[in-house]
Amino acid sequence: MNNRAFTLIGSLLVLGAGSAAAQVQPPSMPQTLSLDDALELAERYNPTYRQTANDRAPAAWAVRNAYSSFLPTFSVSSSGTYRGAGTQRFLTTEFTQPSATIGSSYSLTLNWNFNGNTLLQPGVTKAALSASDASVDAMRLNVRSTIVQQYVGILEGKAQVALQERQVERNLENLRLAQARFDVGQATMIDVRQAEVAKGQSDVALLQAHQNVTVETLRLYQQMGVPAPEDLSTVTLSDTFPVVAPNWSLEDLLIEADANNPNVNAMRARETSAEWSERAVKSRWLPSISIFAGWSGFTQQFTNGDFLVPQEQARMASNLQACNIQNVIHQDINSRGANLPVLACDQFFTFTPAIEAAILDGQRAFPFNFNNNPFVAQLTISLPIFDQFDRNLRISQASAAAEDAQEFRRALELQTRTDVSQQYYALSTAYESIAIQDNNRTAAQDAMRLARARYRVGSGTFFELLDAQLANEQAEADYITASFNYHRSLVSLEAAVGRTLR
Repeated sequence: MNNRAFTLIGSLLVLGAGSAAAQVQPPSMPQTLSLDDALELAERYNPTYRQTANDRAPAAWAVRNAYSSFLPTFSVSSSGTYRGAGTQRFLTTEFTQPSATIGSSYSLTLNWNFNGNTLLQPGVTKAALSASDASVDAMRLNVRSTIVQQYVGILEGKAQVALQERQVERNLENLRLAQARFDVGQATMIDVRQAEVAKGQSDVALLQAHQNVTVETLRLYQQMGVPAPEDLSTVTLSDTFPVVAPNWSLEDLLIEADANNPNVNAMRARETSAEWSERAVKSRWLPSISIFAGWSGFTQQFTNGDFLVPQEQARMASNLQACNIQNVIHQDINSRGANLPVLACDQFFTFTPAIEAAILDGQRAFPFNFNNNPFVAQLTISLPIFDQFDRNLRISQASAAAEDAQEFRRALELQTRTDVSQQYYALSTAYESIAIQDNNRTAAQDAMRLARARYRVGSGTFFELLDAQLANEQAEADYITASFNYHRSLVSLEAAVGRTLR
């Protein structure tokens, strides 16, 4: 192989490696990340989803393999042999081979096996393929639910950051107000120090809120299956989620979940696969049929066949001598009135150059001048009678697995109904809580403005202002929590039903 060939092969290997690397190379991350972008990236790069999706290809090939089991297998083999010259002893007899030999052989075999398992295997593999498809759908929904929940969590964290930023501004305003009142002798240093403490606590809370957003964003990229950018502050989430009244019917949602929930459908497919496996194991009571057909041939040749010429010369000389003796006998008998034939011994037993050439050419069979062996065909029918209860054990195990799958499916159906009902009620509660918390937030904002106005004119104390501000902060936090509890409950309800509801 020349250098050009090596260069070509090396280039192909580099291109192949580059192609393989390109398949798993994550894309460049957009600065504005929508929910659809996050879901698309997760479906392409989430490791758990990819592992589940990778299982489909072997399941599909198993179906093809099951159908191909109805066809016979056909194989071709060939070999070459070399045996050196020498003497081999067997008991008291020695066999001498004056020249090394080379040989070749071929074999064509056809096998066809059929039993009950062969007949049922297509159904088993098709059920397994359906289970694999259902598992992929279930994993896609689970990954979607996880991504949406994480996306919502980041939005909630950003809302908490905005809340803490407003709280820092309020505490800074309170500090300035307390300092101004202290400067004119209308407040004490206690008010100033209390304002400083409140400002410091809000600064810490803001740092923690920023950290929480950073951590939740890192987790979002982890669940998408791509590395997060170094500067997470450049990532902006573009989607928002409106709050709509939960006007869905619980009964309709339960019916839809029973029909469309991917996890339930995946369990039903596994139950069907287990039932087919049970049938396949029970088919071991049926007989097995096997058909074999074979064609073969061989060659054998001396590497140095010159020793065959003197052997043939000696054999023909011996035959010539025997022929002449027989002719003498015939002539003696014919002299007494018989009519026996006289053979032309020189014509039949004279060694010629043509015979020598035929001897040397005749043993040159290697590698393709085969001597064919007789055709072989065989039909076998077997029916196991007693196998130490192995069939009974396997049938019992398969039946137990099928019954377990049935119970798993039934348990998951019950769990799904419970999840749908629970999330439906949680969604309704969260929706009603939003309105209540909104009223509480409005009232707390009014109370805080009134407390600040009273403190500014000297009618109220700084402790009243801090209490009002704390109540306002808690009311705003409760409103945010109620809003995002609504979104989380809706995402969980969508996961239980098996489709998006917005």
